[in-house]
Amino acid sequence: MLRDTLLYLSNQPRVFNYVRHSRLAKHFAKRFVPGETLDEALGVVRTLNARGITASLDLLGESVSNEREARAARDEYLQILDRIHQLRLDANVSVKLTAMGLDIDHELCVAVMQDILARAQQYDSFVRIDMEASAYTEITLKMFEERFYPTYKANVGVVLQSYLYRTFADVEHMNALRARVRICKGAYKEPPAVAYPEKKDVDANYVKCMRELMLRGNYPGIATHDPAMINEAKRWAKEQGIEKDRFEFQMLYGVRRDLQQSLVREGYRMRVYVPFGTQWYPYLMRRLAERPANVAFITGNVIREALGRR
Repeated sequence: MLRDTLLYLSNQPRVFNYVRHSRLAKHFAKRFVPGETLDEALGVVRTLNARGITASLDLLGESVSNEREARAARDEYLQILDRIHQLRLDANVSVKLTAMGLDIDHELCVAVMQDILARAQQYDSFVRIDMEASAYTEITLKMFEERFYPTYKANVGVVLQSYLYRTFADVEHMNALRARVRICKGAYKEPPAVAYPEKKDVDANYVKCMRELMLRGNYPGIATHDPAMINEAKRWAKEQGIEKDRFEFQMLYGVRRDLQQSLVREGYRMRVYVPFGTQWYPYLMRRLAERPANVAFITGNVIREALGRR
């Protein structure tokens, strides 16, 4: 019930307009979103790099409503890639196709993305095309395979979500292409017609997909904060003789920082997704919905900090 409520609230613009001006809400958001500006995000990346952790920058925002907004989002991503290169940071970028005009015009989206991918190729960098709700899965994968991957093989990858029934078949197909895949569980509210309704089934499919990617994939990103999944990945790698440099673990900024550092100390590769921007509210609601215990955790931290200032 709490998860459904949080996912519902993530899509309420009027709530966001109120929340964005709330100091308390911004304090909550700081746990998962380091700031609204690129400079704030780059500062976090520099700190992560110093700790042996790579990063992926994600400018928050989805479903632009016109061509001007899509091209403005493109320009911001070009600036992000420029700044990463100029500062010699170990980071790449994560992009949502709806933020690049997918809902407006497919050809506009392709043109905008090709500009970003060309800049990434120029810098020998990488762009991860993020996965959104299941209504976008087919077009995202089709666009990736037909319009982006043929020209930018070394510079573009995609995300697959284990809560969808179709995902293992998608894993096999992407492995055959030698495409780079990030596997996660999925954060959107989906109908049982397309997604596993039970957590145990989502987890089981995650393990199945993760094993296949680690065994036959091209440098997969194992995106999870679940210690059981991480331990299974480590066990599977040892059993199959998979070296630590053939995959990387990925986590979200502000989640399980202790575990991130522990994996680095063990010699595993770790990448942290660093989201930033003014559109942090929907992202925050989805993060809380993934693990409702985060609500109590963040609330407790804010209360303790507030009391400490008195």
